[in-house]
Amino acid sequence: MTEKPRPDAPPTSRGTAVVWASAGFIVVAAVALIVAIGLPHSSAASDPMVEPGINAAAADLLQLDVLPPPAYAAPAFTLTDQNGQPVSLSQYRGKSVVLTFGDDECTDLCTLLAQDIVVADKDLGAAAQNVVFLGVNVNPFHVAVSDVAAWSDQHGLHGSSNWEFVTGSTTQLAQVADSYHVSVNADPATQSVGHGVEMFFIDPNGQEVGIGQFGTRSASTALYAHAMAQMAVDLLPPGSRTPVAGPTESSAAVAATLNAPAPALTLPVLGDTSTKASIAGTPGSYTVLNFWASTCSACVQEMPALEKAHQALGNSVAFVGVDIADPTGAAAAFARTSGVTYPLVVDANGTASGTYRVPGLPFTAIIGPDGTLLVRHAGTLTAEQLEYIVQTLQQN
Repeated sequence: MTEKPRPDAPPTSRGTAVVWASAGFIVVAAVALIVAIGLPHSSAASDPMVEPGINAAAADLLQLDVLPPPAYAAPAFTLTDQNGQPVSLSQYRGKSVVLTFGDDECTDLCTLLAQDIVVADKDLGAAAQNVVFLGVNVNPFHVAVSDVAAWSDQHGLHGSSNWEFVTGSTTQLAQVADSYHVSVNADPATQSVGHGVEMFFIDPNGQEVGIGQFGTRSASTALYAHAMAQMAVDLLPPGSRTPVAGPTESSAAVAATLNAPAPALTLPVLGDTSTKASIAGTPGSYTVLNFWASTCSACVQEMPALEKAHQALGNSVAFVGVDIADPTGAAAAFARTSGVTYPLVVDANGTASGTYRVPGLPFTAIIGPDGTLLVRHAGTLTAEQLEYIVQTLQQN
């Protein structure tokens, strides 16, 4: 869905409202190949330097649209943050604001954004004091301060001095989302929430300068966080602009593509980061890669099914769990009680999740015996579904 621009604002490409639920699967090649759901791509600026420090590659990663002059004031609002304190957009005059809209019950895409913000905050260094990451709750079924506080805490953001996750009454939240033309679709029957993935860059004068998206590409944590942090710094007065830490887009790996060789990636083993393990597949065997996080309730519910399939399929199929978007220590603590016997690795910088263009969690990929990527599936799988898919692949 393309959002309608505000009447007083210049036309610009907007994000897409997506309910991050289990995806169905499609037959490709010889057998059922499950394809992931992507987000429409807004056009990136063609100027090689969109803003000081931000080049076209970084703008493309953020799916950034820089708004042409004249500048327009970002709509004002006052809500309550995760600490129970009133927060107004106007109080951040003099600082750069990165404004997003999120679901305080989200366990998939928003968790990837949370990881990006944690890393971006580290990349900012001293400049973090002049940058605010401001999230607005869009879940009308969970509007309590305790809800946004719990979500912030679960994703490593609660102690950050420049992170604010604000909430209010159902009416207030709807009005703020509407003022920014962020689409929100809430289903009372299932209490599921779909929402726009826009990211608004607001300068120290309170004016909207650019609009990005935290879609699939936000899974490339290290790269996305660096671009987001640098864009925020570049909105500051010239004397306050500084380079930020982190890798640039030029170091991005080649995206994983169906029916092409799986990327040759190695990741640290969970609980033993000095040991690396390959996730490029096992020669002569099918390999199941499952991307998960301990804060993802759907992932936690799915893992017993994966273990069941692992036991049923035996040594003919290799399983590897790839942990992403987890606070330090949370994944290891969960692994100790999960009962999973297959190897688990850590994708701390989002290298693998970015390469596989993970749109949300859980996410499963299957690699063939010859190293070819055969399956991409967004959403949960039952043990029976996974066993059927792998056995069908083996028979063909």
